[in-house]
Amino acid sequence: MTPFLSEDFLLKTETAKTLYHKYAAKMPIYDYHCHIDPKDIYEDTRFNNITEVWLGGDHYKWRIMRSNGVSEEYITGNKPDREKFQKFAEALPRCIGNPMYHWCHLELKNFFGYTGVLNGDTAEEVWNIANAKLKEENFSARGLINQSNVAMIGTTDDPCSDLMYHKLIAETDFKTKVCPTFRPDPAINMLKPDFKEYIKKLGDTVGFELKTADDVAKALSMRIEYFDKMNCRAADHGLDYVMYRESTAEERNLTFRKAMNGEKPTMEEIEKYQTYLLLHCAKEYARLGWVMQIHFSCMRNPNSKALKTLGADTGFDCIAVTESCKNLFNVMDALEKENNLPKTVLYSLNPADNEWIGSLIGAFQSEIPGKIQHGSAWWFNDNKIGMENQIKSLANLGILGNFIGMLTDSRSLLSYARHEYFRRILCNVIGEWVENGEYPCDMEYLGSLVEDICSNNIKHYLNF
Repeated sequence: MTPFLSEDFLLKTETAKTLYHKYAAKMPIYDYHCHIDPKDIYEDTRFNNITEVWLGGDHYKWRIMRSNGVSEEYITGNKPDREKFQKFAEALPRCIGNPMYHWCHLELKNFFGYTGVLNGDTAEEVWNIANAKLKEENFSARGLINQSNVAMIGTTDDPCSDLMYHKLIAETDFKTKVCPTFRPDPAINMLKPDFKEYIKKLGDTVGFELKTADDVAKALSMRIEYFDKMNCRAADHGLDYVMYRESTAEERNLTFRKAMNGEKPTMEEIEKYQTYLLLHCAKEYARLGWVMQIHFSCMRNPNSKALKTLGADTGFDCIAVTESCKNLFNVMDALEKENNLPKTVLYSLNPADNEWIGSLIGAFQSEIPGKIQHGSAWWFNDNKIGMENQIKSLANLGILGNFIGMLTDSRSLLSYARHEYFRRILCNVIGEWVENGEYPCDMEYLGSLVEDICSNNIKHYLNF
């Protein structure tokens, strides 16, 4: 029987073991998309206990607790942190087959040196061990980042942000690059209930009233220029689905006025407005050499009761089935016709989309190797099977060697263990192909390939 979480965890062949231990494990992490607050990095936040650093904003863990019947007061409520941790510890052993079981134990092992298993009976032991560690000097926010060998962090930032903490971080001696990522969703998604308020905020930020859709485009261009001066290398669009509708200036400006006057535009009108701004932003990214990330096929807040009680982004989203494929083709084609298609990363929350993404990106590649990327297995797919399927799909339909690899998409400073998880799975998949005689056993070349996927490709992709 293979021991749980051994040094060769998930590595089933000798080739896989060599690739991981000799090549993948040492590579620095470029966490190019996450939701860590730059304020925590600048202030070098310290955590009083493991609940703060582990459960404070982790939707994955919240969903597990809810699925185990835990009352919300122990999840997002005001129950004591020790009791919250106990409830999570009691739920975790039931999660056989869930990546959270692996991630949690990798985090406990890598950061806290705990090699046992977390359950209701060991919760007190883990609580004490972890909390003692968190008092050590290198367990502050920056200390945790340094321990994980992180070379770059791409935060997710509102266009109205002054990026003060990014500026302050850049003035310190902190070696990890912390770069903002432009996230214009609030100005583009007209369906959000606070759309009118956000447009006013954006207008205040740029110094003029936004009266038309063209004004919004101008304002976003101004903020893109500001972000670029602050070392931004990428943008991210979180779309429920990809839309594409051509429009005239008159049509989209009329729609904008309707929304600002409290009227409800039709979905067709909204999609015209959103398409216009998506294409406008993409052209700006192409001009500046940025990377455009598009996340789609997500159903946001299907539980209206939870939305009303807890608000958005509290762990209630799910996979959506959409018609994004044909619309995404039209978006990319419209940009390509004018030579305005930027480097683009496509992530679908629906695993059924793997193959069509793989075939679509091949239709828009160019002189830049891997210019259009099939993004890493995202959110509900970043489990063992989901990662294997994404890797194999990309390999079948494209060039795996040009893949830009893993990201955390997390709010937790302990989530860098997910990069280890991905790297072990990557090395195991490649090792299996080699030992099956499907690829030559050239370890020097295979090692360089693995190093590229783990770090080098994304470093070059972002122009570092």
